[in-house]
Amino acid sequence: MTVLIVGDDPQMRSLLSRGLIDEGYAVDISTSGADGKWINTEYLYDAIVIDVTLPGSDGGELCRKVRATRPWMPIIVVTARESIEDRVRALDAGADDYLMQPVSFAELSARLRAVIRRHIS
Repeated sequence: MTVLIVGDDPQMRSLLSRGLIDEGYAVDISTSGADGKWINTEYLYDAIVIDVTLPGSDGGELCRKVRATRPWMPIIVVTARESIEDRVRALDAGADDYLMQPVSFAELSARLRAVIRRHIS
């Protein structure tokens, strides 16, 4: 399965990509919302993992753009933001799930399998 990670924090991107690769995923990385939007239109992914804070835009904006072009795309937000308002905003923008850092790779992988499974059936 292929996953696009969109995030501006190099350490988070590295940790997430290594963990997902160890779980058997093929991973591409984007560092901004604009790049993430472009990559998503050029390539097909099984799911996208998005950080809320992105240079030039935010994860909610990217979720809305992805939903507009690929409404079936599974999206999981992974972020350090933990307020209920942030969670509600991301879910209302189109995220299928919301995880707060630090993230367990086993849980992230299980949630990815779940959202991918729901979107396939």
